[in-house]
Parts: sequence; C-alpha cells; structure tokens
Amino acid sequence: MKQFSFNERASGIQRLAEEEFDLLIIGGGITGAGAARDAASRGMKVALVEAQDFAQGTSSRSSKLIHGGIRYLENLEFGLVFEALSERRLLFEIAPHLVHPLRFVLPLYQSSRVGMLKMGLGMWLYDALSMFEAPEMHERLDSEATLNRIPLLQGRDLVGSFVYSDAYMDDDRLVIETLRSAHKLGAIPISYAKVIGSKFEHGKVKALEVEDQLSKKKFLVRAKHIISTTGPWTDLVAPQIVKNWKKILRPSKGVHLTFRRDRIPLSQAVVMAADNDKRIVFAIPRHEMVIIGTTDTDFQKDPLEVNTTPQDVEYLLNVAREYFPGALLKQNDIVASYAGVRPLVDDGAETESKTSREHLIIEDPQNVTFVAGGKYTTYRLMAEQTVETALKTFSLEDQIKFRNSQTKVALNPHATIEKLNEIEYRIAEIAKSEKISKTIAEVLFFRHGEEAYEILEKYKKTDLLFATKSTESQTHSDKLLLWGLEAHQAIHQSMCFRLTDFYTRRAPLFLSHLDHGLSLLPTISKIFADELHWDQQKTLDECRALQAHIQRELSWR
Repeated sequence: MKQFSFNERASGIQRLAEEEFDLLIIGGGITGAGAARDAASRGMKVALVEAQDFAQGTSSRSSKLIHGGIRYLENLEFGLVFEALSERRLLFEIAPHLVHPLRFVLPLYQSSRVGMLKMGLGMWLYDALSMFEAPEMHERLDSEATLNRIPLLQGRDLVGSFVYSDAYMDDDRLVIETLRSAHKLGAIPISYAKVIGSKFEHGKVKALEVEDQLSKKKFLVRAKHIISTTGPWTDLVAPQIVKNWKKILRPSKGVHLTFRRDRIPLSQAVVMAADNDKRIVFAIPRHEMVIIGTTDTDFQKDPLEVNTTPQDVEYLLNVAREYFPGALLKQNDIVASYAGVRPLVDDGAETESKTSREHLIIEDPQNVTFVAGGKYTTYRLMAEQTVETALKTFSLEDQIKFRNSQTKVALNPHATIEKLNEIEYRIAEIAKSEKISKTIAEVLFFRHGEEAYEILEKYKKTDLLFATKSTESQTHSDKLLLWGLEAHQAIHQSMCFRLTDFYTRRAPLFLSHLDHGLSLLPTISKIFADELHWDQQKTLDECRALQAHIQRELSWR
C-alpha cells in the first residue's frame, strides 16, 4: 500500500506551498479525514493541515462507540437516530477491522424513571429505525436472566433488562485509516501544520498562512475553497480566518476511565443511568480493557487544557460501584483516564446532556465552509454533505466533474469482511506458517487484515524478531514483537513520528497496560530512533515527553 510516512512530509509541505488546491481542509480529526477522503474520491485536488497529531483532539477521546444513540429517542431526534443506524450498518461493511458488533444490556430497577413497557416500545422503535438490519434484534430479560447474563450486576430491586445491538470501534485508527485512504486517492494530509492567518482577495479567503510546527517555517497554501473541520476549536480558529465570526458552540467535557478486563469481567456492555436517569454512563468491554464513561459538563477553556479531575473520577467510580457492587472497585483499580471536548452546537438546551448531537454546516460567504457538531457514527455522511455544500461555490463544470462521491467502499482493501472471515478460519495455520504465536497472529491480522503479511515480511530481517526471543517471559516477548511491529507500521503508514503519538493514538498502550507500556519503551524508542535517525538526545527528549504526558493525564492521582 502507498506509504503514508514521515519520510513524505517534507515533499508534501513543498507541494502545499507551491500548488493550488481545489479544497484545503483545516483539522485532522474524523470529520476532516472523512471530508478529505470524500473529496479525493471525487477526483478533487485536496490538502489537509492539522495543528497537532491526527486525531489528537475529540477523535481519539470518544466513548469509542458506533451507535444510533438510543437515548436520543427520548429527545424525539428520530432523524438523527435513523441516520446514525444507517451509517452504522455501512461502517460494519467498510471498516470491519475497526468497527465491531457489541451487545448492550440496559438494566431497569424499581426506581428507574422509564419502565419496562415504555423501554420495550423504544427498543422496537430502535430496531425499526435500523430497518431491522442490526447484528441481532433486541431481547427482553427478566431479573434472573439479566443476572445470568451479567452476574456482576446489582441485583437489588432489579426488574429486568433489555439487550440490544450497537458497536465499539478503534476511534483513532479509524481516523488514520480514513486519511490513508484519502492519501492513496491523492490527498496530501500534513500533521503539525498550524493555520495562523488567511489571505483575502476581493472579500474572499483565497489562501491560508500555515506554520510548520517542527521547523517553524511559514508558508501560504492556496485553494479554491476552504473547509473548517476543527471541532471544539471552531470558535477559536474561525476568527483567525474570517471576519465577524459569531460563536456557535457549546463545548462539553467528557471523561472516561479504563480498567483491566479481570477487574470488571464483562462480555457485553452495560448501560448505566446516573443523576436520576438524566445522564447515561456506559461500561464498555473492548479488546484490552473496560471503559467506563462518560461525563457531560460545559467546558469553556481551550480544548488543549482539558483534563480529568478528582471529582470526575469519583463521579464515574460511584456510578460503577452502584451497578457493580461486588467488584469492590477502588481508585487504584483504574489503569488510566482520558478527557475530551465534544464540539456541540449551542441550541439553547437547558443542560449539556439535552444539547442535540446534530451537526451544523455553515456556508460563509468569505469562501469558507464550516462544519461542527455531529456524531462520530455519522462522520462519513457529514463529510459528504460538507463537501457537497462546498461544491456549490465551484463552477457548474466542476460541480458535474466532481459530483460522484465514492466512500462506500472498504477503507482498507486488505481488511474486507471476506478477507477477515478467511483469516478467522485460518488463524492457527497462519500463526504456524509465520512462526508467531496464535495470540500475536490474532491481534495483528484482525487489526490489519491481510496487510499483516506485509508488516511481518517487511520486518522479518530486523533486529526485532531476534531481540524478542531472548526475553525471559513469552508474554513479554509477544508484547515486544507485536508492538515493535506496530511501531514500524505507525512510522511508515500513519505519519507517526513522536513516541507520545504512538503510545496514545496508534497503539492502546497508555490506556490498557498497567505500566502504560513503559516496559516496552527501550525497544520501541530504539525502533523510532533507528527509523527516524534520532540522536541520543532526541530519543531522551521523546521518552521524557511521553512520561510527562502520562503524568499530566493522570495528575488527578
């Protein structure tokens, strides 16, 4: 597959400075990545700049769910739910290695605000809005069957439960795979390239001034049209590029905690009510961990300053203790935490939780299209609508030329449903032929599909495979090999060139490993140093930056 590597960054920046583009997209989260892929699939010449790492903001700090949003039914947002469920179905098809079906158990108690009858009607409506194409239809369980399904659950005053289907995902990797697909189609995405101003001609923005955050050099990028997909930074970025901007956001902070799977042994997700049923908190089992979240509170600072507080931790812990009393959860059971900011559009709702998740597209006459709000699940459709809105400013000839969006095909041709099904059938045979453990084969091939063959082949002759055989523990050896291979892949296929970015957005090391992956740091830092030609001081600086990031994220301790 065409390399999406740091080695291409310098030539990409040179092209940004020298050429004119059909579209210049600001923001490398999921919406920007989706817009870049959509526009490139139409044949447009596309550039994308991101001030930090790709997916560094909201797009790597979500609940990691692809869902219709069953609670939005209560707000009568039927259109939003239908849209999300339609996109959920499509994401199962185009990103099966990143989006995985999951059953959700919604327990109801005598004190619950919504009873079994009303909730049952909601479940039928949810299945109907999915056109009855969910992985499985909903189930109604009595209290005994509920406790058989989730033995850890609080049994006192339990009336029963409903079980329904949604999905969990790898949010950061979904952004990267979408950008890789856009790049393969000809787009030029550049991270650590910050917009600092704009250039007007006849009252319209015709170019943006960008500063390379590595070299600090400034350059102009010219484009026929600009799209802003800066999420919670919209109200901060917009005044830098257009005149007379009026704020549109009501940013909301969401915090999540992660636990080891053996501390909260769940095979299915649990939907937990909090604050007298006004807010929903999920317990989500996924590959390496269980995630508990989220909070929902107004946040008015720069999103870069968002952090987890002791109050956030205690709030989520108390909800989890109420629903899983037998787990005897304590603060030191928490492996990690993360906080993000939702870019909700201010609709005048009385609370953060009631604020709509609908997206808003603004056609600014100064030649900029802004998009804000929305749900992760609907990113592809949101991106398509944004590009179509931008196309209204193009000539009729260009509108016809670029009319066909082609984003309903697999994000990664190596990881289609058919190929993953074949891998599942042959995984033991694959492990034996590749001379790796079945554990490594499962993780690597289900993360990358058949691309895992290329990953293994490319690095068989590196020191990595030999170094791992000398370690004392097979488990540690497997971890070294797996995440060493992932480090090589991240550098050469995800434009990753910082250790912190690898540990937090290319691999789940910070969130899921008890030591946050620091025992692997000598091996992984050596791979980065070798591949990116770091000297000893640069390697040391990168290791210190990673440790500082971990300390900041967990400062509530």
